[in-house]
Amino acid sequence: MKKKADVKWLIEIVVLSVTMSVIFSLTSSEILDGAGYIVAFVLLFAFIALGILFDIIGVAVTSATETPFHAMASHKERGAREALRLLRKAERVSSVCNDVVGDISGIISGATAATIAGNLTRDFGLNSIVMSLLVTGVVSGLTIGGKAVGKSVALTKNTQIIFMVGKLMSLAPHFKTPGKKK
Repeated sequence: MKKKADVKWLIEIVVLSVTMSVIFSLTSSEILDGAGYIVAFVLLFAFIALGILFDIIGVAVTSATETPFHAMASHKERGAREALRLLRKAERVSSVCNDVVGDISGIISGATAATIAGNLTRDFGLNSIVMSLLVTGVVSGLTIGGKAVGKSVALTKNTQIIFMVGKLMSLAPHFKTPGKKK
């Protein structure tokens, strides 16, 4: 039975990865097509921030414990039951957050950075190797530095982070945890 569940999960994660990659890539291409540098850099920083944010959630969900959420759920605090659901599926949540969203964000931010470097080279006659190294270095530094800081925050504030995600999930009907039937 476990093997079937693993195969099903593998198929789901591959389909999710391909779908998100196509959506992110298409969105990036559409926005970048004819966009100015300000829009291009905003998009680039948005993808970097998205990767960092989901990395924080992925680390927080693997390091948090259920105990505080049981008390919150018994007091009917909005988001506590959703937080418990996240923690009970921590391995999968972490995989989606860190591997799917995080990795796709990294790939798309890299492609966006390459597009920006190419446009800067073309528009200003700059050296393509220098421009590529400069943009790549900045993107790498922001991503790695952001994730390093984010991991520290995720480990020290894991309960608050997961509770906040649980609250957000409780607002969306698709993510709500059904109540007990009477």
